Amino acid sequence: MALPTDALEVPRFCGVPTFMRLPQPEAPDGLDVGIIGLPSDNGAPYRTGARFGPNAVRAMSVMLRPVNPYHGDINVFETLKVGDLGDAPVVPGYMLESLESMEAALAGLADRGVVPVAIGGDHGVAIAELRALGRRHGPLALVQFDSHTDTWDRYFGGMRHSAGTPFRRAVEEGLVAPERSIQIGMRGSLFRKTDLSQSLDMGYEVVTTDELFEAGLETVGERVRRRVGAHPVFLSFDMDFVDPASAPGVGTPEAGGPNQRETLKIVRSLTGLDIVGCDVVETNPLFDGPGQVTALLAATVLAEMLTLIALARAGR
Repeated sequence: MALPTDALEVPRFCGVPTFMRLPQPEAPDGLDVGIIGLPSDNGAPYRTGARFGPNAVRAMSVMLRPVNPYHGDINVFETLKVGDLGDAPVVPGYMLESLESMEAALAGLADRGVVPVAIGGDHGVAIAELRALGRRHGPLALVQFDSHTDTWDRYFGGMRHSAGTPFRRAVEEGLVAPERSIQIGMRGSLFRKTDLSQSLDMGYEVVTTDELFEAGLETVGERVRRRVGAHPVFLSFDMDFVDPASAPGVGTPEAGGPNQRETLKIVRSLTGLDIVGCDVVETNPLFDGPGQVTALLAATVLAEMLTLIALARAGR
């Protein structure tokens, strides 16, 4: 099993930055998990720049180490065979063509039994992920961390695909089982009074940021497990779930969210899920702060997701 480059032997600033310095195989055969970049921001309704997110996250991920002390000192890469497969091809300026191209790349992983762990890109890429995974697993339970529901119908007259529409399209296409799905972190001002109720009408459970803090962060994991059950899960994390003071480099920031410590506590609570795919999206390095704090947090969230998959494989 190929392991990441050891930073005690080779300095972090040496070599081409893959995610956590993982090997970059030419094909996914034999992998348990494949890291893949989805560098599209064709769906961004406000700030563009998330196309540069995958490489920004990879660059900061060299700071991370393989042993997770928050889950019994598990070494993820001794449990899972993981490779960084580079980026899916996209067509800048062409949303539908990019979705088709990303779906084909992701299907190549899912069809081989490889769990795709994606780095976005704006949240519009999620429909390509769900199409590729839904073909193999059937309707998925969606666990979405976000400050927006992303269940609007259309943007700018008639555009059916954007960063704000993927989880409506997913229900319409039978890719998501809304009765097993939960959206967590909604907050901020609204376009219309129905911005939250539209998700409820589709069958999603919705937890606002205020409800999240009132119930207590320690309740999140159990609430998610109760909703999802044993259903296969797609875990999607939009970086604007986090307060912009802690993660400024996002496409559509919303004030009043969790800080970095609170965010990681929540993600670490999500044990016991059958994760068949996941992503971290909306990292926009053009708006990140000094030290690339958003990209570093995004990389850390992704590493925690890898740990959740490893724990499940190890029966823990």
